[in-house]
Amino acid sequence: MRSARSSLGHLLRLELRHPAQAVVLAFAAAVLVGTLLLALPIAKAGPTGSAGLTTALFTATSAVCVTGLTVVDTPSYWSGFGEGVILGLIQVGGFGIMTFASLLGMLIFRRLGLRSRMTAATETKATGLGEVRRVLRGVIAISVVFEAVTALALTLRFALGYDEPWGRATYHGVFHAVSAFNNAGFALYSDSLVRFVTDPWICLPIAFAVIAGGLGFPVWVELARRYHRPRSWSMHTRMTLSASALLLVAGMVFVTANEWSNPATLGSLDPPGRVLAGFFHSVMPRTAGFNSIDYGGARDATLLVTEILMFIGGGSAGTAGGIKVTTFVLLFFVIYAEVRGEQNVEAFDRRVDDRAIRQALSVALLAVGAVAMATLALLELSDLGTRDVLFEAVSAFATVGLSTGITAQLSTPAQLVLVVLMFVGRLGPVTLVSALALRDRRRLHRLPEGRPIIG
Repeated sequence: MRSARSSLGHLLRLELRHPAQAVVLAFAAAVLVGTLLLALPIAKAGPTGSAGLTTALFTATSAVCVTGLTVVDTPSYWSGFGEGVILGLIQVGGFGIMTFASLLGMLIFRRLGLRSRMTAATETKATGLGEVRRVLRGVIAISVVFEAVTALALTLRFALGYDEPWGRATYHGVFHAVSAFNNAGFALYSDSLVRFVTDPWICLPIAFAVIAGGLGFPVWVELARRYHRPRSWSMHTRMTLSASALLLVAGMVFVTANEWSNPATLGSLDPPGRVLAGFFHSVMPRTAGFNSIDYGGARDATLLVTEILMFIGGGSAGTAGGIKVTTFVLLFFVIYAEVRGEQNVEAFDRRVDDRAIRQALSVALLAVGAVAMATLALLELSDLGTRDVLFEAVSAFATVGLSTGITAQLSTPAQLVLVVLMFVGRLGPVTLVSALALRDRRRLHRLPEGRPIIG
């Protein structure tokens, strides 16, 4: 008995020393459970048969990693039980990543001693049970409020605007609200939201829920406490809000202008509908995955800009994917400082820590490597062109879920590549940064300086 207790204690100590491993294992377990549930005959629509293992695994991974890529038509392929499983996996994946990211943030900042206002725990400089409970309560409250408001708006619109029965309207409202706030992109319509392309009462609530989930929990905590004092906001909050607003406006202007006369996308809509669709498709790459136009008919420049938006993603410790806007903005300030010949990197009246710069570079370069290797693998495993394959790879890694329509056409090995890419893309940035932060090694000596030729 004593030996067992000793072994258990040793295991717990290892888990506490390496919290990133616990996150990976937790999400892997969720994917496994989801796969088993979706493989049950009751999860598939129709009187007989069950989903194939690859289909169940792909769908479970896409739901847990809140991506939205699908290899089957969600409303016709899955039964009510299957849709319920997908909804549960989305909520667990979205809520779990926020919770684990916040808890990891507390552990990291405690270890490094950073004075950040990103979470409630960092203000108290403690990692006790009280702070854990406070973080969990905050995440739950934020999730429930945004999902409930969005669900109410959608339910009323489905019932009053489309004459849906109240039960069906409520179910569709709740499903799409949860999917939107968690940036999942799963829809209960075969065309996603194409049929609602000009309906602001559907598109705008979903878009705002996506934005809210993508900003990240630390930002909402700080805004709730200091919304009336912008000058006191932390560097993280100011980076996230300013970069998100800039990318949303820039994306909307470019997509709307570039697709304005394209009959396959916006060209067939009236001017207000084109503006609404342009805004909607500036929000979705941040990383939700709903679409109200056919990306297969979009112009190449639009796909390229969308890939850039998907790769950047949303805010840290939220439901969005990508390398995160803070990483992107920080690298911009690194380049700006180097061009100006500055010794220190400064942003928003603060000097940026050297460790944060190295972590940002690591995340960005490893993300580029992951997308490049996956794209090469998909090109070898399919006969599709680089245009569609690259878009699919970026969408999977950034956990967006947008597609030009090739997902179901891919072979089983190619789909498994996307499964790995979704999992790595969802957990890679947070686990990588956590691992780098927790491996703070101090040397008692320094090697002689060398300067290679750059450029």
